[in-house]
Amino acid sequence: MGIHAALAVHPASGHGAAARIADTVAERLRTAVDRLDVLVANSVEESRALMRSSHAAGLDVLIVLGGDGAAHQGVQFCANHDVALGLVPAGTGNDFARALGIPGEPLRAVDALVGALRSGARRRIDLGRVGDTWFATVLCAGFDASVNERANRMRWPSGPRRYDVAILAELARMRSHEVTMVLDGVESTVPVTLIAVGNTSTYGGALRICPGAVPDDGLFDVTVVGAMTRRQLVSERPRLAAGTHVEHPLVTVHRARRVELSCDGVTTWADGEPVAPLPVTAECVPGAVHVLGAGRR
Repeated sequence: MGIHAALAVHPASGHGAAARIADTVAERLRTAVDRLDVLVANSVEESRALMRSSHAAGLDVLIVLGGDGAAHQGVQFCANHDVALGLVPAGTGNDFARALGIPGEPLRAVDALVGALRSGARRRIDLGRVGDTWFATVLCAGFDASVNERANRMRWPSGPRRYDVAILAELARMRSHEVTMVLDGVESTVPVTLIAVGNTSTYGGALRICPGAVPDDGLFDVTVVGAMTRRQLVSERPRLAAGTHVEHPLVTVHRARRVELSCDGVTTWADGEPVAPLPVTAECVPGAVHVLGAGRR
């Protein structure tokens, strides 16, 4: 029996970039599969309903055309239904695709997927899980979660610059929090500006918040930024892109499979999407999903 694939298209991704190339992407994918369902959805509920319909007909592979938010929805479905995942990045940040070595140019990514579909090459990677929600990249709490929330509300600018503007806007409200952290059973309470729990290394459009994180080692990298002043945080911003912020004396990096965080008035975001207010428990689930066309970074 041949390959049954579905292409999930999120038309708003990349300010309409996904919608503009959807027909071309579908045409190229059809050369490597026996059946391709094109699922065009404008809401999470609509997307999930279309995915369930394809799954009922024997779906093998779900390919997501969009950004990290669209990929986040694809991850939820694939991890819960044992369906392989393919990514065609066409969003603002594309951090998940970047972490997996998937080409950033959408049509090059499609060509890589076509090759993987024909050869059967796939890579099993870890995912994080908070309750019933899976995440692929970074779970964040504190200042960076506030930046994520603001960036998601902004219409301008596009691309990674959106996060830069959101950072500047949030600096005026920045404050530290006393967070109780339990890493694989070891508890501590620390004043923090932000905490990032990384399955992969980047968020916010290639900001290397957890520079040592890799998605197939069974562990999170946990970056804890202590109680910094605004001036200190601004001065560290250029180092964040290079991942050298971890050398700052107020930054510590830990590795753990299970991370428990608690603090009043703090919420969490992951893959650029809201997850839950603290307290939360994040678990790294080894080999939770198969990804096609993924290399190693």
